[in-house]
Amino acid sequence: MTMTPDWGLLPEGSSVLCAVSGGADSMCLLHLLWKQRQERGLRIVAAHFEHGLRGEESLRDAAFVEDWCREQGIPCVMEHGDVKAFAAARGLGIEEAARELRYAFLLRQAEALACTRIATAHNADDNAETLLLHLCRGSGSAGLGGIPPQRGQIVRPLLGCTRGEIEDYLRENAVPHVEDGSNQRDDCARNLLRHRVTPELRRLNPAFAAAAGRTAALLRRDEDCLSQQAAAFLQTHYDGESLPLAELAALHPAIASRALRRLCPGLELGHVETALALCRGNELAYLDLPGLRLRRDRGRLWFSDDDAEPIPERVLLPGVPLPVPEAGLCLLATPGEYGQEIHDLFKTYNFKNANICGKISCTGRRPGDRLRVAGRGCTKSLKALFNEADMTQAQRDRTLVLRDEEGILAVHGLAVAERTLPQPGDPVLRVRIETID
Repeated sequence: MTMTPDWGLLPEGSSVLCAVSGGADSMCLLHLLWKQRQERGLRIVAAHFEHGLRGEESLRDAAFVEDWCREQGIPCVMEHGDVKAFAAARGLGIEEAARELRYAFLLRQAEALACTRIATAHNADDNAETLLLHLCRGSGSAGLGGIPPQRGQIVRPLLGCTRGEIEDYLRENAVPHVEDGSNQRDDCARNLLRHRVTPELRRLNPAFAAAAGRTAALLRRDEDCLSQQAAAFLQTHYDGESLPLAELAALHPAIASRALRRLCPGLELGHVETALALCRGNELAYLDLPGLRLRRDRGRLWFSDDDAEPIPERVLLPGVPLPVPEAGLCLLATPGEYGQEIHDLFKTYNFKNANICGKISCTGRRPGDRLRVAGRGCTKSLKALFNEADMTQAQRDRTLVLRDEEGILAVHGLAVAERTLPQPGDPVLRVRIETID
């Protein structure tokens, strides 16, 4: 067999940190890179992370890698970890914790050693097994795309090479390696696939690993296309808080679901389908998802938290600034006489003293709120005013209402009551409202 690594992943002049466990795959990769370093202008450093999981066998592997690299003159960095303790502290499974610690080590060493690439020895059989594992879990094209040849600075030059080709290379070049005893047990899903399932699939197609690799590559290409379309949609339509319902509902579900997952990483298929169903309505509705509440409101799907802190009742005293942090405002009331001066609309309110009943307070909206609106000759409910202004629930909750003991004096930004409108020369209470951070 002729092994054909993907040298395109390692441009000439690359400094490569090669992850080495001591097993067949990684020893093949390290030997190959070291042998080709001068011809391809590569700088090679080996890196071994000892997980502390297999006792003496794990320490044996670390010593083997260190000794072999020393004999060959290959620079080598090593680190010992405690995966079990890390997993317990973070609430992770052992495999996930091991992977997190291992890649953290590799990324840290690559930065310290100025390595532009981190090479791992995943091969075609690994890729096929990964595809099958994701198939068993019901993954979409992202999962069935298997192991990507490159993710950032991490590259996998042997991804197109089979395990058989790697073993042949080791024999032909007399490259030693160590065996991980845990790989022989069927106590994990990957080993079960490796020992019992893929041999049967190779009976159907001797080139099963290569065929699975082609399928994975095609699915990665399709996934990339759909993800790009989802990203383009978000760039055009996402305003930082919400998406337009009509446009989102009009998308093909394959694109719409990816757009939602970009905004809400970690959502499962059922969550995404329920969220898409929420887009097919108009009235106010909510959907609680893990760590997130979606809101359908005023023709848009909102991703931001609308649980606005209610505006408590606060009494407004002349000459005393009154911050209202829930609305981002500060009020100042001063006595005066109403003249013909022009004030910024809805920043300064003049209330006729003679018609003010008792104390003035600022609050949020209340059930049943109504007022006779100045200049319109009719009585309106706050709900009607909010609807006319096309305000969302969050905007309604943050709207400041000034009221006395008889009722509403003003709804900030929307309306003032007819009953306290002054005439020139009338004594007034002037309320100035400023925006605060």
